[in-house]
Formats: sequence, structure tokens, C-alpha cells
Amino acid sequence: MSLLGKFLQNVIEKGTIRIIHADGSTETFGTSAKGYPDVAIRLADKGVIRQILLDPRLGAAESFMDGRLIVEEGDIMQLVELLRANRPFERGGELREPGIFKKARDYAAASVDRFNFRGRAKRNVAHHYDIGNDLYELFLDDDLQYSCAYWDFDRRGPDMTLEQAQEDKKAHIAAKLDLKPGQRVLDIGCGWGGMALYLHHQTGVEVLGITLSEEQLKKARERAEQEGVADKVKFELIDYRDLAEREPGAFDRIVSVGMFEHVGTPMYRTFFRCCANLMTDEGVMLLHTIGRMGGPGTTDAFTRKYIFPGGYIPALSETLEASEHYRLIPTDIETLRLHYAFTLREWYKRTVSNRAKIVALYDERFYRMWTFYLAGATAAFENGGMCNYQIQFSRNRNSLPLTRDYMGEAEKNFAADDLRKHLPAQSGDYSG
Repeated sequence: MSLLGKFLQNVIEKGTIRIIHADGSTETFGTSAKGYPDVAIRLADKGVIRQILLDPRLGAAESFMDGRLIVEEGDIMQLVELLRANRPFERGGELREPGIFKKARDYAAASVDRFNFRGRAKRNVAHHYDIGNDLYELFLDDDLQYSCAYWDFDRRGPDMTLEQAQEDKKAHIAAKLDLKPGQRVLDIGCGWGGMALYLHHQTGVEVLGITLSEEQLKKARERAEQEGVADKVKFELIDYRDLAEREPGAFDRIVSVGMFEHVGTPMYRTFFRCCANLMTDEGVMLLHTIGRMGGPGTTDAFTRKYIFPGGYIPALSETLEASEHYRLIPTDIETLRLHYAFTLREWYKRTVSNRAKIVALYDERFYRMWTFYLAGATAAFENGGMCNYQIQFSRNRNSLPLTRDYMGEAEKNFAADDLRKHLPAQSGDYSG
């Protein structure tokens, strides 16, 4: 039995994996089971096994990207799903204290990789977001929402689309902000402008969206100009730390969706201090972030190297601890457990259907890297320790209504308005 086989023998119980070695010999592990994929992989040379065993995730990723690990039956999504599903977060069993080596490794990773000072933060953002808007337009929804959607199958039915789920996400967040006409809103990490435009169109608030991505800034400004709201919805290329020095106490509301993952643990307190200072004394903030179920951890080598350099997914404990130093009151916390898994599967499906276009934009190796990234992320939300947190903060305990009923009422009103004004036209004017 090969060294890789000895590893897989202890991992794969449900579903099967067949390995075709470079010399033509085969090994099969696991047992076919309902709900678990059956896959086959071919290793192009003997060095693949060594590369995988030295660093399983990075080694497997680079072998796949280089065309040396070939998925013969199934696809990369099913391969990663099989591995994760056999070791789910909810697997039970005895729980033990992490060993000294793991603690030291986690500390070292945190010390080296997560100091996102201003210059480094911009370079890290450019690595992922400035590779061209054409890619994102191929797999995201019409509004270019590059974050977890909100899947309400009970209300929308089993066939709801990614576009509808992203529309509902924006309504869900807007409802939690308790927006009033005349307020000024800050969108930290505004992406391509969809959330800022939605908030203005729905409630009339003025919005400033900030980003460190040149490509996103250009697109967001173009959209605001095209919709005739550039005087009410503005976008800037500026770091949140610089804005806090320039405009203290200037915003009634802050929204930040999918940006906190780029802050880095050493900067958490700085982030929350800046947010608290940017708000009025009655200010409210809604933070939407990927999070860890469980305690702090590390960012794997593949993600650090190829996808989100400097990125880190926070545990809820890390997020709240950092906010507590600046008298930010966590007024509401929601955990979205599977919503991102549904979102990622839609992104993966659209990526695969646009393979030829993505290869033409970049190359085959990039396409394989991107599918590996989406497959790994999907598995992390379906069977790993990832989820999404929406945390509402306030600077004043009296700023928000006493019960949560206002959220549901506002969300219903936004949904009705979306249906009445936008969905029949399907124009995507601001794509909500």
C-alpha cells in the first residue's frame, strides 16, 4: 500500500476514492454510500504523493493546478467534498486540549501573516480583487455580490435563484440597520457598489462606500453615474483607518460585508476603534463576516499563497473580544450555517459553465486554481468549521427598538418593494 493509501485508509469510510498511480497500479478506499461521492484520481508521477504528504492542502492544490493530479471520475468539487464529509465538524467523539505544537504553530502563523498595515492591506486586496472585473462577472450574480447570499427556501421555494438570494441578503442586512431618511451610511469594503446603491434606492440614505481595490472603485463609480445618484452614493479609494482620522463621528450607520476577513487579528482592535469613532453617539453597525465555529485557528497555506494573502477567518470570540474595548454593544448576533455553501455551489456551477472564457482570460492553471478554491470553500461550509456571522453593534443601548420585530417588518417591506419595482423588469438597473 502506498503512503497516500495509508493516509486515505484512515480517512475514507463513506464514499469511495480510486487512485490510479503513475505506473498503472490502482488502490481503492471506502465503501459506496448514499449522499457520498465516488471519485477516481490519476497521479501523473511519483512525486505527487510526496508533495501531498508534505502539505496535504497546498500539495494537493498545486498538483491539481499543474495537471499532475487528474480527477478521472467526478470532479474537484466531489473529491474535496468526499474528504471533508468523512471528517465533519460535527463528528462527535472525545474532545481534547490542543497540543503544544498546534498552539505554537497557530501563534506563529498569526504573528507572521496577519499584520495588515495600510500598504500591505492594499497589496493584499489587489492580489484578489484587481485581477479584472471580467472574471467576477462570469460567476457572480447580476449585482456582483461577492459574499454569502441569504437562502430562504421556505418563502421562495426550492428553485430560488442566486440573484434572488443576493437580493434577499441585502434586504436582510438593510432591515438590521434600521435606516431612516436623512441618515449617512458608511460601507466599509463596498465591493462593486451593489449594497451602497441598494441602501440608497430603498431608503434614500446617503452612502459613502470605501474600498482598496482600483477595479472595484472604477466599477462602483460607473454604476452610480449611470443611475444618476453619484451625488448621493459616493465611492472612495481609502483605508478605513485614514477615513477615521478624517471624518470622526460622521456616520449614523456602518455596514461592512465580507471585509473583516481581510483585517487580520493584530488589527481587530484598531478596526473596532475606528468604527466606533466613525459613528455618531447613537450609531449602529452591521458586520457580516465569515467566521469559525469553535475557537481561533489558522489560514491554510493554499489560501494564504494563492487566494487571500493576509486573510484570516475569525472566531466569534476573537471578534467580540476586540469590540468590547470600545464600548460597542453587540445588540444582535445571527449565525448563517449553510447559506454560504449554497452560494458557493452556485458560483462553482457558473465557473464550470464558463470554463472556456476563464481559460481565455487567464489560462488552464488559473481555472483549476479557482475551482479548487471554490470547492474547498464549499466543503468548509458544508462539513468543516466555517459559517457566517452577522453582528449588529450599537454605541447606545437606546438607539434601536426594544424587540427584534422591526427587522422582520422592514425586511418584508423591502421584499415587497423589490417585487413591485424591480423583479418584473429584470433589468438589473441596480440589481438590488
